[in-house]
Amino acid sequence: MRKLKTKELQPEYRPDEKFLAYGPKALSDAELLAIILRTGSTDYHSVDLARKILTPEGDDHTSILNIFHYEFPELLKIKGVGKVKAIQIQAIAEISLRIAQSQARTHLVFNNPEKVALYYMEQLRHARQETIILLMLDSACHLIREQTISTGTVDMALASPREIFICALKHEAVRIILLHNHPSGNPTPSRADLKMTEDIDRIGGIIGIRLLDHIIIGDNSYFSFKESENLHE
Repeated sequence: MRKLKTKELQPEYRPDEKFLAYGPKALSDAELLAIILRTGSTDYHSVDLARKILTPEGDDHTSILNIFHYEFPELLKIKGVGKVKAIQIQAIAEISLRIAQSQARTHLVFNNPEKVALYYMEQLRHARQETIILLMLDSACHLIREQTISTGTVDMALASPREIFICALKHEAVRIILLHNHPSGNPTPSRADLKMTEDIDRIGGIIGIRLLDHIIIGDNSYFSFKESENLHE
């Protein structure tokens, strides 16, 4: 049985024609993804395959956000998804993240915890492992460089103050911000988070590189040490 292309499908399976007639906002998430995928498989029309991708096995909730949760090998396990479609899906996810970040960066103020958290939210909230990102700033709080310091397990990422300050000194940073995610979705700081923040805040005060904030990203939520007044002014 040959694969069915979008234009060969029954009217309810012609998202491209629906797009032309009514515009992109009239299409469902699955229909939009089907336009990108173009073809289905021997078992699924393109729209049905898109729905299958957006509804992972064992999950009853269909959501466009699910494309962020797949690793490449996991996509290949979905019947009807080969290397080309897996590449397309991950490219879509990456493009959407970069668009969100580009739009947010225009209004980003690094001494505003909420704006910083929102900027990095989409990048970190879907990550399955804890990741620590170091933001290095000049005296005017302009970003010099961002650096991923550590990627750990589902509940821990290890980063030593030594590693953080070597990186900050290398790039002549005057101020730094730490960000990391909690894959559980709950941004409440752990004891390890509190200890790391205290150590970096103390050492930064000694060597003259001020820790402006440590922001923990959860699922559509965040915790800021600066807002909680747990950092030295």
